Amino acid sequence: MEMVPSEENQFVPKEGVFWSCRQGIFDEMKRLSQIHNAAEEPRVLCIIQDITSAKTVNERLTLNLPASTTLAKLYEDVAHKAGYVNGTFDLAWGNTPDMTPLDHNSEMSLSDSEFEPGGKRNFLQLTDKDGEQPQIASDESGTADSSGLDDSSQERFIGPLPRDGSAGCSGDYSSPSYSYSSILNKSDTGYVGLVNQAMTCYLNSLLQTLFMTPEFRNALYNWEFEESEEDPVTSIPYQLQRLFVLLQTSKKRAIETTDVTRSFGWDSSEAWQQHDIQELCRVMFDALEQKWKQTEQADLINQLYQGKLKDYVRCLECGYESWRIDTYLDIPLVIRPFGSSQAYGSVEEALQAFIQPETLDGPNQYFCERCKKKCDARKGLRFLHFPYLLTLQLKRFDFDYTTMHRIKLNDRMTFPEELDMSPFIDVEDEKSPQTESCTDSGAENEGSCHSDQMSNDFSTDDCVDEGICLDSTSSSERMLKPKSLLTFELFSVMVHSGSAAGGHYYACIKSFSDGQWYSFNDQHVSKITQDDIRKTYGGSSGSRGYYSSAFARSVCVYFILYDAGRLSSCPAVYPVLSAECLSVEDFPEHIKKLVQKEKESEEQEKRQREIERNTCKIKLFCMHPVKMMMESKLEVHKDKTLREATEMAYKLMELEGVVPLDCCRLVKYDEFHEYLERSYEGEEDTPMGVLLGGVKSSYMFDLLLETRQPDQVFQPYKPGEVMVKVHVVDLKNETIATPVSVRAYLNQTITEFKQLISQLYIMKLLSNFATGLPAETMRVVLERCYNDLRLLYVPNKTLKAEGFFRSNKVFVESSGSTDHQVAFTDSLLWKLLDRHGNTIRLLVLLPEQSPGTLANRTLCQKVGGDSDAAFEGSKGNRKSVETILEESTKKLKNLSLQQQHQGSSASDSQKSSDASDFEHIESPTQEADSNSSLCVAADNRELENRIRATAGSSGGASSDPDNHFACEERSDSEVNNDRSTSSVDSDILSSSHSSDTLCNADSGPIQLANGLDSHSITSSRRSKAHEGKKETWDTAEEDSGTDSEYDDNGKSKAEAQYLYFRAEPCSQDDSFGLVVHVDKRITLAAFKQNLEPYVGVTSTQFKVFRVYANNQEFESVRLNETLSSFSDDNKITIRLGRALKKGEYRVKVYQLLVNEPEPCKFLVDTVFAKGMTVRQSKEELLPQLKEQCKLDLSIDRVRLRKKTWKNPGTVFLDYHVYEEDISISSNWEVFLEVLNEPEKMKSMSQLAVLTRRWSPATMKLGPFQEVILESSSVEELKEKVCLEISGIPLENLDFAKGRGTFPCDISVLEIHQDLDWNPKVSTLNVWPLYICDDGAVVFYRDSTEEPMELSEEERNELMKKESSRLLKTGHRVSYSPRKEKALKIYLDGGPAKDPGQD
Repeated sequence: MEMVPSEENQFVPKEGVFWSCRQGIFDEMKRLSQIHNAAEEPRVLCIIQDITSAKTVNERLTLNLPASTTLAKLYEDVAHKAGYVNGTFDLAWGNTPDMTPLDHNSEMSLSDSEFEPGGKRNFLQLTDKDGEQPQIASDESGTADSSGLDDSSQERFIGPLPRDGSAGCSGDYSSPSYSYSSILNKSDTGYVGLVNQAMTCYLNSLLQTLFMTPEFRNALYNWEFEESEEDPVTSIPYQLQRLFVLLQTSKKRAIETTDVTRSFGWDSSEAWQQHDIQELCRVMFDALEQKWKQTEQADLINQLYQGKLKDYVRCLECGYESWRIDTYLDIPLVIRPFGSSQAYGSVEEALQAFIQPETLDGPNQYFCERCKKKCDARKGLRFLHFPYLLTLQLKRFDFDYTTMHRIKLNDRMTFPEELDMSPFIDVEDEKSPQTESCTDSGAENEGSCHSDQMSNDFSTDDCVDEGICLDSTSSSERMLKPKSLLTFELFSVMVHSGSAAGGHYYACIKSFSDGQWYSFNDQHVSKITQDDIRKTYGGSSGSRGYYSSAFARSVCVYFILYDAGRLSSCPAVYPVLSAECLSVEDFPEHIKKLVQKEKESEEQEKRQREIERNTCKIKLFCMHPVKMMMESKLEVHKDKTLREATEMAYKLMELEGVVPLDCCRLVKYDEFHEYLERSYEGEEDTPMGVLLGGVKSSYMFDLLLETRQPDQVFQPYKPGEVMVKVHVVDLKNETIATPVSVRAYLNQTITEFKQLISQLYIMKLLSNFATGLPAETMRVVLERCYNDLRLLYVPNKTLKAEGFFRSNKVFVESSGSTDHQVAFTDSLLWKLLDRHGNTIRLLVLLPEQSPGTLANRTLCQKVGGDSDAAFEGSKGNRKSVETILEESTKKLKNLSLQQQHQGSSASDSQKSSDASDFEHIESPTQEADSNSSLCVAADNRELENRIRATAGSSGGASSDPDNHFACEERSDSEVNNDRSTSSVDSDILSSSHSSDTLCNADSGPIQLANGLDSHSITSSRRSKAHEGKKETWDTAEEDSGTDSEYDDNGKSKAEAQYLYFRAEPCSQDDSFGLVVHVDKRITLAAFKQNLEPYVGVTSTQFKVFRVYANNQEFESVRLNETLSSFSDDNKITIRLGRALKKGEYRVKVYQLLVNEPEPCKFLVDTVFAKGMTVRQSKEELLPQLKEQCKLDLSIDRVRLRKKTWKNPGTVFLDYHVYEEDISISSNWEVFLEVLNEPEKMKSMSQLAVLTRRWSPATMKLGPFQEVILESSSVEELKEKVCLEISGIPLENLDFAKGRGTFPCDISVLEIHQDLDWNPKVSTLNVWPLYICDDGAVVFYRDSTEEPMELSEEERNELMKKESSRLLKTGHRVSYSPRKEKALKIYLDGGPAKDPGQD
């Protein structure tokens, strides 16, 4: 029989291959059949909420399993997905009070265990088992990775089938081993991480390195803290000792460093400052030395880290050598020599360069004491003694003087695992005596650039880099290499991942106990290999430049520590200070006590977490009989009963001695809808966890502690009831009572609801009206929303069908009058409710010397029956005020009569129109002396109408230079100059689109006119006639066009409307004012006309300013805009001065000074009108400038141009017409430019460009000069610059467009290379120029002119001047890094605070 080799390399019969293949096919078909059957069978959706304390963030898991899955398999799948060890947790139903766990070993299927298939959600809770929290599975256990599952587990279906038809795990699983939430359990490495407070990765890396140094750790343990001598909070050694004890004994995955930083004297802001790790090491060692004075550890830092070197200068003629001994704590190694593009390839090369002497010759010759003259000399450094722990700092942060930016050098630099330092030491000099000039060169270390404080830690780059070449030296070769007396072993590498702008530090440290390398990356500790260490050598591809060096992120070593004691073959040179770290059993007694103390603290924290995990936290409200509505948070254990929780709430709300405990109860409450959902009768002994549905992070409802009088009985609140606030309306007195809460059912009919209200009235729960509330004549109006009133008139319709919800508001009236016979929208009830919903209360501040103010205030006081006490303080000024009133009234009367004689027909027509306009506007009812010229009650409207007719027909009062009101206007303009620079559009702020808060419907009652109380001031509601009103953003000056729904007096064009207005005098902050109750649908024009009697002038002679929360005032100018954007208690200021008329715009005029440090200067506020030409506006503007700004200008030597922020734009020609050629808007801003010669711009086809010369030879910028172009040709621009301005030959002219806001300032150190000189375009209106409008800035230069050569001192001085110049002009310097905060550790507990600061 022929034999063939099988897969097992055994020979089998040839026909056996066929049967083997056949069996394989059957097995595959069986497996696919199982998959198909599993896909077809019903599936069970399980949602598991982790409520344990094993992780800081409780996860929510979702599993979609076949219904045949057993409970045992369910536990396995949950353990796999949650990352827990199976058998260390329980699963229980989450939607029932029964917390009995499911059986771990049950073979019952999910369908037989009451799980519901078919897409229905089955809620489970993952809980602790036997009071112990679950164990997190390690990475090696295989539970946290799909590759670790056995074959049977691989065949399980967790979630829907994958697209390729293969079975597998759901894709929403991620390994929990690298999760910030897993800090409560110790890493499987046995080491504890440190939590990054914000940007404290540099601190964490150094602390872990010190902790892993046995010599430092043991010495720190041997130091004993004396609490009687120092506060433990500010003791740096004690807090480090506590931290090290926790790192060695804690069971947590990571611990906080806040106590250590607090001992440094740092506050929380320091956590957001990233510092240099070498700087921190230096400062912290200095602080420890200060704290350890007079102790055994006083010289610890020097014993471990201090070395010695000789700084020498040797004369090359006589051999005389001058030297001194310096000490160092670390050796700074240059990565790349200054001016070189080639970096050192290894630490050994950098060390050789560090001790390489330099020759002092030429002007740098050295004065030799022996030769008594200047001679050539050699200056350098020699190592005399290396420390026990050798620290190397790689100077990766440098400054690029070409780009003037800070950069990070990512060049590759290798470092050996064993470093032989014998080639770098001067053995002969080590025997030389030390001189008196010994200094600590470590304190003078230069060039330790610190990482900017911008970025957070980048933890994802700790093992990723490019261009890494691994060391080819094998371990066997290193073993054969003989060790010298000065061989150091690598044990710590601190790595910087990031750029010069910021980054992340982490440490790679070798454990001396097992020789294993570990990565300490904040709270994550993991094992790494020697290959991972080699990846930190550095090395970046690409060309060197600013962007590749300053912002290119790379992972490279920054700080290296070597240990000498364990490889030294001469103990006399480096005695081994400590072979191993102290174990817990060998701790000193004071450390053992500290361990016990920290253990108790950790257990207490664990118990507290357990309590927190079982505590329900829910909002609690209470209507306190004395303090009104109170709000707090009730924290109650889930096992506490409702009775116990009521006692806790009773004490929390401070009801002891106010209300008996048995008169209080807790009910379910919806604060948003003010809805009492249900009460808990008979459930006083039920646990709160059951009543509230378990412990949750937040609840969809609240609790209310309800109180009652001893003689009252609590009303039961059943689920399904709705809350109804009932307002009783009295049509006779036109009042609306305060609401009373009534509970009803949604399935009740309107008839049943009316009978319920009637019965409550009989029980005296509703207001006591003499007419009663019979159900037969009762009308019920539902306010469904702020603009919808609905009369409920269908008797058999249910409340649910009428639109009732949880909380509702209704108005009831049962007077039996004939009002119910008319249509609801025409009834008195609807008008009263309509007024109720639209009346707002405004506070109006009047001018101090306003004509009519005092008289009307006194008049209104008499009418209201109030005393004059509030105005006693004004009696001293009353004479002058009354004099002004009389003079102003006389002028108005004379002017009115004069204009009446001149145009009686027009006046009569206007008077008639005005009378009709005010026919339906209610005015204050006032009683006044018939001889008073200021009495403007309803029976004295004729004078008021004549005044308005006069103002409307001619408007001459404001144009009269002798007119008192013109003076008022000018002074008002001067007063408002401070506000004139605001770019906020006051019309937008005051429009109906404003998001002002709507008024409160439940404020306390304030009696209004006609019996209207404060409950009339509720949320906004428009009348039915205006539901379709279209709001527009047009300016007020043009709102009176054909599209407007209101006429100039605020009247509705569709129908006459009843608009409520009532004013009462008040005194506020020594100012005269009014409290005005007004229908907010009134227009600004009608509102101003109603204010005329109180201001004393016509509405065209005063302006209305709206006051916002920050006390900013913006003028309201849209006369046809309603007051719908206003709400209760909004403030309004009235100022005298001419108000804008139809088609007028208020314009702010600024002077353009192109060659001044501040090119934009505010001049005046003026008014431009629609249809006015530019020349006409200049004619009106120039006298104003002469009077207010003392500028005497010729109309032919000024131009107006567009202003966009601070940029000058289009030049306006004299014949241009506003609104036709020039778009104009409210609060418009324009530039006024003074010309040195007559205007050259004659056509809109011309282009005005501002040019400026840059002179590289002198490093200066010339003044701006304007060039007028006839086209957009680049050649024309260059020709005009050459011929008319500069005289530079055309072929030598370079030009570039300026960047940024005018005047496009740029540093003279950067302009030569930073601008885009000579773009390859033929026209100005294409990229990259895009010069399409006037005002563009173009720089030009002579290409043959070479830049000035600057020394380093001159460059630095010029840089300072440029920085100062650009800051003064408001332009930022292009290189302006964040100001670094110096790293300081405060030995006295914190920095001294400025007493002047808060």
